[in-house]
Amino acid sequence: MVTEMLASIGADLMKLQGSLPAVEPSLPVANPLDAASPEADGFGEHLKQAVLGVNEKDRVAGERMADVDSGRSDDLVGAMLASQEASLSFSMLMQVRNKMVGAMDDLIKLPL
Repeated sequence: MVTEMLASIGADLMKLQGSLPAVEPSLPVANPLDAASPEADGFGEHLKQAVLGVNEKDRVAGERMADVDSGRSDDLVGAMLASQEASLSFSMLMQVRNKMVGAMDDLIKLPL
């Protein structure tokens, strides 16, 4: 069903732009919900990977700061950049979480 909708939307868009005659596309479109495709992981898996990525950035930043503190490294700029990157990644993750919580609240408030 999703494949047909994507193909239809693409064809309609091309018709509106005037760069395609009024025929349906004949090329098959990959189904994003197909189990063999990497996109089949779903939103939960993508969110999990984002959390793991933020955690990894924080771990790397901590290691770099510890190396600078102990004298094993003199790359203070690299350590500070890693720390800022980890901080920004965490802030972005919190913004995504807040948007998701807001969306869930909106869904709960919908009348049945």
